[in-house]
Amino acid sequence: MNLSRRKVLHLAGLGIAALAAMPAQKALAAPKIRVGVLKFGTVSWELDTIKYHGFDAANGVKLDVLPFAGEDATNVAILGGAIDVIVSDWLWVSRLRSEGTDLTLAPYSTAVGAIMVRQDSPIKTLADLKGKKLGVAGGPLDKSWLLIRALASRDHGIDLATACEVAYGAPPLLAEKAMQGELDAVLNFWHFCARLEANGFRRLIGANDAALALGASGPVSALGYIFHDQFAANNGDTVRGFLKASADAKKLMATSDEEWLRLAPVMRAEGKELEVLRDRYRQGIPTRPVADEMADAARLYAVLAQIGGEKLVGKATEMAPGTYWTGLVK
Repeated sequence: MNLSRRKVLHLAGLGIAALAAMPAQKALAAPKIRVGVLKFGTVSWELDTIKYHGFDAANGVKLDVLPFAGEDATNVAILGGAIDVIVSDWLWVSRLRSEGTDLTLAPYSTAVGAIMVRQDSPIKTLADLKGKKLGVAGGPLDKSWLLIRALASRDHGIDLATACEVAYGAPPLLAEKAMQGELDAVLNFWHFCARLEANGFRRLIGANDAALALGASGPVSALGYIFHDQFAANNGDTVRGFLKASADAKKLMATSDEEWLRLAPVMRAEGKELEVLRDRYRQGIPTRPVADEMADAARLYAVLAQIGGEKLVGKATEMAPGTYWTGLVK
C-alpha cells in the first residue's frame, strides 16, 4: 500500500507524540500501597468494597491486596518491608514502639469480642460464670479476656481464669463447641460472636463494655491499619489517600444494605447471619477523634499491663508515644 508523504509525516508525528507522552503517563500513575490481610479475614470485606467501587483510584492510590495464611505471616511481612500496611492491634504497636520499631496505627474498627451464652442460659452476670466451662479465643493474653477478667475481679472479687474451667482454643473450634453445647459460655472474636448471635446466642458482656466500665470514655479501636512511620513520612499523600478510601468504603457500608448483599459471597453469610454481621460491623466503625481514642487506650494500657504483666506489654510501663498516627490531616 502506497502512502503519501504527508500521511507518512502525520503518522510519524503521532508516533513521536505518543513516545513523548509515555513518561508523563507513567508519572501520573497512582502510587501503589500494598496491604497484607488474612485470606478469609473480615478486613477483606472493606478492601473488596474499596476495589469494587474504585475508592482507591478516586483518592489517588492503587490498592494492592496481598493475602496471607495467618497473623504471624503478616507481622513478619510488614516488619521485613514486604508489604506497606496490615491490620493489627494497638497494644502490639505500642510494645514494638517501646522496643524501637517505628510502627504506628490509624483506627480501623472498634468491634471486639464478647462472652456469648445461649438465650435460655441461666448465666446473667460475670459472677454466674464461676464453676462453668468457658471457652476463650486468642489465648490467655487476649486483650478482651484480660479486660473482662479485670472487671470481674473489681466488681465480683473473682478471677475468671481460676474460677472457671477455661478452655483456650481457635475461634472457629470454640464457636462450634458452643453450638454443640459443650461450653457454658464462650469469649470469641466479634464476627464469630455475630454468627452465634444469629443462631440463638446472646451477649453476656462485650470487651467494649468492660473497657467503658474500667475508665474508657468511648469505644476504642482494638484494631488499626498499621504502617511504619518512615513509610508515612516518605509517602504521606499515599497513606492519606488510602485512609480516605477506607473512610469512603466505611461510609458506603454504613448506609447501603445493597452493598452487603454484594459482599455476601465474600463473607460466606446469608440471611440472619448476614444481617447481624452487617449490624455489628457498622457498630464498630470508628467515629471519635484520634486524640480521644489515644487517651482512652493509654488508660486501658495501665489496666492491661497490671493484669497481663511483662508477657503482654514487655518492660514499658505506659503506652508508647506515637502509637496512634496523627497525620491524616495534611
